[in-house]
Amino acid sequence: MKKIFLVLLGACMLCGANAQVVKQDEPALVYYSPKTSISLDFKYTVETFEPGIYASYAEAMLGATDAVKENKKEYALKSVQITTSTSTDYDRPHKVTAEGGIPMLLTINGKGLLTGYNVPMAQEKKAASNIYNSTREKDKPKTMQNRIAPYPEEVLKAATPMAQAHEVAKQIFHLRETRMYLLNGEVEHAPADGEAMKLVLAELDKQEQALTELFMGKRSKRICHKHVSLNPEQADKLYFFSDENGFTDAENVDADTIKVALKAQKQTLMPPAVTGKKQKAPALSQIVYNLPGSCDVNVLYKGRVMNKRTISVAQFGVDVPLSRDLFTGANLPVIVFDEKTGNIKSISK
Repeated sequence: MKKIFLVLLGACMLCGANAQVVKQDEPALVYYSPKTSISLDFKYTVETFEPGIYASYAEAMLGATDAVKENKKEYALKSVQITTSTSTDYDRPHKVTAEGGIPMLLTINGKGLLTGYNVPMAQEKKAASNIYNSTREKDKPKTMQNRIAPYPEEVLKAATPMAQAHEVAKQIFHLRETRMYLLNGEVEHAPADGEAMKLVLAELDKQEQALTELFMGKRSKRICHKHVSLNPEQADKLYFFSDENGFTDAENVDADTIKVALKAQKQTLMPPAVTGKKQKAPALSQIVYNLPGSCDVNVLYKGRVMNKRTISVAQFGVDVPLSRDLFTGANLPVIVFDEKTGNIKSISK
């Protein structure tokens, strides 16, 4: 919700080359320029491998050559998103006083950033909520029973791991045969309808998967994120990512370098064009907008550009006062400012 602040300062404040001085006990509307930070969101996956207890017999008994043989994790960097966040630049305050000669109709948000002039106060809208339906059924955690087929007596009686593996393999092939007979209609007491058939086949699949994992092991993959905040004014930043350890440090010899290259483009005001006639300088108001600079952001990894973007940077900008003539006449202007950059979004009368 936007708010208008009338600030009565109890101390003298002087900050920055473009800042204004606010005298002690001076009634004034005070707002600040915004400040931009760079936010990086790295997305990567972690794949976990767990061997089964009969992994060494997988090829001989199941004909499988891709069984997991050791515990390990594999990391893969997938993408990076470049965004910005805005804070308040307390080194760049601005004041508007009654002596400035224009109506003090500024709209300032809760961070002290200027968002408008002569803009109607936005009505805060409360989102309708239903406490009884705040958690949707599909979002509720589900419990799943791990229904593993019991070991047959032959497995329990087997004297050696190889003999146990042999009996488990026999049960896997038995489950496959049962599925084949069901699908071919060769079972004497088949399920009564199609829905019952689906349930029986699903149960057979669960049992086979549980037993097969004893040979093949388990593979699972999850998506992770690493969030980084950068100052656009700093030098290029380096990070390190390893396929075996994920984000790590420079001492890891297996890691590849992630380079975040930053190139600042600071804004400057062009001097007015020189003409034959000497022109009178226009009277300026106390209201200023920020003409932002920019920063080129390039994220490089393994010799390729993962992402690049040119962002507007508020603190690389310059303050430009609005002409006082803009605020004369019967109709005052309606000005909307971009709170992220301090620039003008729209202006109308």
